[in-house]
Amino acid sequence: MKKILIKTDDIQLEAELNNSKTAEKIWDLLPIEGRVNTWGDEIYFSIGAKIELEKDAREVVSMGELGYWPPGEAFCIFFGRTPASSGDEIRAASAVNIFGKIIGNPEVLKKVRSGSKIMIQKIE
Repeated sequence: MKKILIKTDDIQLEAELNNSKTAEKIWDLLPIEGRVNTWGDEIYFSIGAKIELEKDAREVVSMGELGYWPPGEAFCIFFGRTPASSGDEIRAASAVNIFGKIIGNPEVLKKVRSGSKIMIQKIE
């Protein structure tokens, strides 16, 4: 399984990628740098890659999942409720391709602010 390192502020997290087409395309783009946008307990940032919505894309996601949001060409990290959530669910703005999951506790990302620099790189 392919692994990536996510670095922002003084936080470093590892994540595992799944075997989806989206994961392959994102792997091929690495390393990626961007500026964090926050939406509730979600971090997202544009990676400038056009990836189609996959058949199993969904709006309700799990804690720590990584998603690709086609309308914003965005890499998304989910670590809690968003403005679209109802009850305890974690809901994206619209369907996302799930391509991986954080290893460990993603809630440390609650400290990250919009505008922070973020770097995603391969662990080989």
